[in-house]
Amino acid sequence: MSTAILTGQPVPGSSIEGDLRSLGFDVRTAADVTAAETLLAQIPGDQRVAVVDAAFVGHPHALRLGLTDPRFALAAVPGAVTAQPAGRQALTRAMARETSAGGGAALAVGSLADRITTALDDDGAAVHRPELGRLVAAVPADPQARNEARQAVAAVDDEAVRLKSAVKARDGFFTTFFISPYSRYLARWCARRGLTPNQVTTASLLTALAAAGCAATGARAGFVAAGVLLIASFVLDCTDGQLARYSLQYSTLGAWLDATFDRAKEYAYYAGLALGAARCGDDVWALALGAMVLQTCRHVVDFSFTEANHDATANTSPTAALSDRLDSVGWTVWLRRMIVLPIGERWAMIAVLTAAATPRVTFTVLLIGCACAAAYTTAGRVLRSVTRKATRTDRAARALADLADSGPLAEAAARLLRGPARTLPGFAAPAAAFLGAAALLAACALPAFGGPWPVLAALVYALTSALAVARPLKGALDWLVPPFFRAAEYGAVLALAARAEVNGALPAAFGLVAAVAYHHYDTVYRIRGDAGAPPARLVRAIGGQEGRTLLVTVLAALLTAAQFKVALTVLAVLVAAVVLTESIRFWVSAHNDGAPAVHDEGEPA
Repeated sequence: MSTAILTGQPVPGSSIEGDLRSLGFDVRTAADVTAAETLLAQIPGDQRVAVVDAAFVGHPHALRLGLTDPRFALAAVPGAVTAQPAGRQALTRAMARETSAGGGAALAVGSLADRITTALDDDGAAVHRPELGRLVAAVPADPQARNEARQAVAAVDDEAVRLKSAVKARDGFFTTFFISPYSRYLARWCARRGLTPNQVTTASLLTALAAAGCAATGARAGFVAAGVLLIASFVLDCTDGQLARYSLQYSTLGAWLDATFDRAKEYAYYAGLALGAARCGDDVWALALGAMVLQTCRHVVDFSFTEANHDATANTSPTAALSDRLDSVGWTVWLRRMIVLPIGERWAMIAVLTAAATPRVTFTVLLIGCACAAAYTTAGRVLRSVTRKATRTDRAARALADLADSGPLAEAAARLLRGPARTLPGFAAPAAAFLGAAALLAACALPAFGGPWPVLAALVYALTSALAVARPLKGALDWLVPPFFRAAEYGAVLALAARAEVNGALPAAFGLVAAVAYHHYDTVYRIRGDAGAPPARLVRAIGGQEGRTLLVTVLAALLTAAQFKVALTVLAVLVAAVVLTESIRFWVSAHNDGAPAVHDEGEPA
């Protein structure tokens, strides 16, 4: 239950009390500051509370944005301020200050809610002020101003603004022009029937799994149905976020489900296509695994670059300035968004190719498109990094170290190499990671299966990995270290499984990479939610990226190809069981403990 304290003298004809009740508030009235403070003290501390001026004039959606968004402990619009339990103490202090200043008399000049907001600002509290745009929120000082404010309210369609704001500001071309024009209405339909974003997210996952099942049939009708269902899944994927924005139903669990299910849907669909191709006599598992490796590495590039520059100071770059100038030209904005092949364009391409062509063609085009997109985005970010004069923080270095996923072997070696690492040039960390990864991939891909060279290369790779993380990752290009690690680990599994040349090895490798990739995505989502990295015990339990890589190479050297397939399968099951158990425990616990709600406004690559 939420409670709103309506302060000041009631205004005849005002709808404010009804608007607050429609938003789920229990409304109580207070004639002066002392009465408001007394009411505030009576409201349980685990409830949201709002202080609203009785003279407020504005759109209901302005109140909704200002008073019901679960992502912010404190929020305000003109004439109204709210606090969740986390911000309750700050609100109480601000209210007490007003009581002391006013001496308990009738309300002083101006809105009490606005004066409380000013006091919160003076105390250094973080008060969220939503962007209202054309929406009206005001406390008129006289009848003429009230009349003008009411006319301004009548001139703007509250529902139209709410529907428009349900759509992301920076979606891709396909999503903006082919999905959102109608998915926003589907989101409203869901909201009016009491459906939650998490329910729509689950429906999107089930639809995508059905698409993967249709693709696995290997029949042309199945491929056509798979393409249609994949687009339907994407429509629902857009709808869940639009429903969250439309009704402000944000949650920690919802953000995790949305992000996790996106990856699960796409990679499950890859597996379905590969199964369907196998039914037709065409083995494309290597292409399917290659697509998953490439796509995951693209995401790691995005995540690492973002975290490295999350709070960088003196964040200037001629390349960034050029990008801003290009964004001022309308057609270049859409072209650049399409070039990076975001999820909307990518899924549309996969769906069309599935229905019209073969799985091999689908994966081939997907790999070429993703490779070009990765080259474009990575080159741009490298240019930004080398031309940017920035000081990166300890927080950024810690985030990159967490994304590196170093295990006990690399950590022990890093402690020994810490002294020599300090004397190396700034580019030493990404250079060591790249050289170690390149040597490992060459050793796994070139010799015949079962030789000792991959094991030796994995040992060298463990040392170069340790050297790369031996000092804080604050260099201009240190954000490349985690992507190089991902490419090395995933690529080694792919190469060894392909060299085994035994039926079932590549599907087993697909499962192992999927389980490990889930762990890496989970790490990203925890960092983005300010929850920190997964516990060290989890990383140690699954060996760290260098430990898993060494283990796979040792298994390939000691076992036959058939035994290696079984070992990959067992390893995939064990890693999946460990990381899924810990991940689900953490996110459900965070949700139940009332962790701050989060929401991602960017379209993932």
